[in-house]
Amino acid sequence: MLRIGMLTSGGDCQALNAAMRGVVKGICNKRKDVEIYGFKDGYKGLIYSDFNMLTSKDFSGILTQGGTILGTSRQPFKLMRVPDKDGIDKVEAMKHTYHKLHLDCLVILGGNGTHKTANLLREEGLNVVTLPKTIDNDLWGTDMTFGFQSAVDIATDTIDRIHTTATSHSRVFIIEVMGHKVGHVTLHAGIAGGADIILLPEIPYDIKAIKNVIDKRTQAGKRFTILAVAEGAISKEDAKLKRKEYKEKLANRKYPSIAYELAEQIEKETDKEVRITVPGHTQRGGTPCAYDRVFATRVGAKAAELILNEEYGYMVAMRNGETVKVPLEEVAGKLKYVDPNCGLIQEARTIGISFGDEV
Repeated sequence: MLRIGMLTSGGDCQALNAAMRGVVKGICNKRKDVEIYGFKDGYKGLIYSDFNMLTSKDFSGILTQGGTILGTSRQPFKLMRVPDKDGIDKVEAMKHTYHKLHLDCLVILGGNGTHKTANLLREEGLNVVTLPKTIDNDLWGTDMTFGFQSAVDIATDTIDRIHTTATSHSRVFIIEVMGHKVGHVTLHAGIAGGADIILLPEIPYDIKAIKNVIDKRTQAGKRFTILAVAEGAISKEDAKLKRKEYKEKLANRKYPSIAYELAEQIEKETDKEVRITVPGHTQRGGTPCAYDRVFATRVGAKAAELILNEEYGYMVAMRNGETVKVPLEEVAGKLKYVDPNCGLIQEARTIGISFGDEV
């Protein structure tokens, strides 16, 4: 009997169900003696032994379904070694559940924090295979993560729709896109949506540079300016602060988010009317795009191969268009940032897109 535990952890996104379906179909197509334990709400289900017994039928018809049929939750890695309010040792509890159910492997779908905990479980002796889930596309070791392209499509659609009202009213519009630490979604959606200014966490901005772009567009007879802004965008002044100082500043910031702070600054600098659109969690929701369905199915099938071959301790990644296995210890704790000097940035600058850093 092959006993597989499965969980989804961290923020939800499109194609989680498609990826799980790929794993289960891949395994059940080769073996019939399979038991599947679906842990509820991420690592929480593994800690408290909260699960459902599932069959291949439970994974039928979910290819196009957003979210996750298992539920998810955020369990910060830095708290995994800290006992919960009832004094439970989370790591020991997860190991106990794993061994109590006589699992052969854990299949874990998640992003950066999820992979840190997955690697911890590997170090504790559990068999683990992971799949790269995050709309941020910031997991090290893989060219792509599922959820990313769907999020880009939604953010791009938002920018597309803003174009008409921005033109009609001669306004400056800020679209705040998800991405606290990295700007992959904002970069791609900004270029695809024709944003005039793109602000990323990796490239600190200067408000004077933003003013110059808006002024030049006005002088050229262009009635509007659109900014695609990552929620983690940071000014050059704030980028010089120490990490602790910047966290304190954010904690005391009077604005709900960076978009509102920028809007106030732009109105003061330009006398332009500024409007803000925050698509927020819509970027995580709904049906996965065709690209993500294919991608998630491929990495799910590759994970099934690893499990059938008893190859554990790996994340399934996509590199140069092919699925590969990457050791978990090489992935955990590393982020894949936007390279400010990459070709995509340079090409965007060539066509006149500003990143707010050139005065």
